[in-house]
Amino acid sequence: MVTKEQNQELFDSQIEAQELAMQLADMLGAALYFAGVRKDKMQEAVDAYLNAIDEVFEDDPEGEMGFEEIIKVIKHLQKTKKHLFR
Repeated sequence: MVTKEQNQELFDSQIEAQELAMQLADMLGAALYFAGVRKDKMQEAVDAYLNAIDEVFEDDPEGEMGFEEIIKVIKHLQKTKKHLFR
């Protein structure tokens, strides 16, 4: 049986995960902005970034995404989605 305390811990963990996800989305937006994405194209660029991960790393779907891999995806976008950039 799940206790009230366990329910609260689960709820708190879910809130924390949502907050972290929002922070990561903001950080991705900042990275794309400094890579040259126009502000009015940011949502399209974020969507394109998420799709490009699969394109760039199709041979390694389980691979880790460190900063070098993030840069590789952004460079891919700069080549394939030029209309998103200044």
